[in-house]
Amino acid sequence: MPVLKNAPSIEVKVKYLSSLLSGNEPEYATDGSAGIDLPACFEEDSLLIAAGDRVAVPTGLAIEIMTPGVAGFLFSRSGLGAKDGLTVSQGVGVIDPDYRGEIIVSLLNTSNETREIFRGQRIAQLIFMPFHMARLIKVDELSDTSRGAGGFGHTGKV
Repeated sequence: MPVLKNAPSIEVKVKYLSSLLSGNEPEYATDGSAGIDLPACFEEDSLLIAAGDRVAVPTGLAIEIMTPGVAGFLFSRSGLGAKDGLTVSQGVGVIDPDYRGEIIVSLLNTSNETREIFRGQRIAQLIFMPFHMARLIKVDELSDTSRGAGGFGHTGKV
């Protein structure tokens, strides 16, 4: 598996849950790739996703992240999203560091046509990033800012 020279790395244990992955193990596509491409892993040769539908697609993988404060995040593959309209349905999927089950990718077909994915096709990318746990402090008031509670385009369009 290529690794970008001088890039920080972490150890992640991978459990292959299906023999269908043999010869199609996930990997970084290039030395500079940020995400590991994840394959679709199902018994059928292909799977149809109707326009507007979402489907939970198994990957045949489970992981154990060995570095505290790091989680896995599932992102859409840019080509699959831009060309075929198949995106990760919740925007970004989160693989918590204590999760040990199979990684399932929920794909949403945002196109106007039925789309087909094939066994072994790269359907999403897994990126490992740090996160912070918040210590929630209950208060009656929050500090004032010039923005205040303004949101949803309150600053205008230009």
